[in-house]
Amino acid sequence: QVQLVESGGGLVQAGGSLRLPCAASGRTFSNYAMGWFRQAPGKEREFVAAISRSGGNTYSADSVKGRFTISRDNAKNTAYLQMNSLKPEDTAVYYCAAKFLLNLVRVPTRPEDYDLWGQGTQVTVSS
Repeated sequence: QVQLVESGGGLVQAGGSLRLPCAASGRTFSNYAMGWFRQAPGKEREFVAAISRSGGNTYSADSVKGRFTISRDNAKNTAYLQMNSLKPEDTAVYYCAAKFLLNLVRVPTRPEDYDLWGQGTQVTVSS
């Protein structure tokens, strides 16, 4: 089983950038599709981006397309969320999640699709 630890959050001004790594322990990271979600105070957890097991397929929410990029390095057991052109409305706790899949290309987008979650990292964007 994979355990997930996010890092890289913090306070940044609008227009700035952050990169969030999600480090996975365990030997089977490449068996999992990976996703990023976020939750702002008083709001439901929302999908941000996801990537297939191989990294060949990705999908992003419309709200972050063109600004955020998901990637993974299976040799390093790490997934990443590169966030550029940050806006105050991006402020939230960001969670990475893992879904065990036999399918190499599937990109799950719903929170209920995912089996494992990290503890989250706070991202605050000031105006």
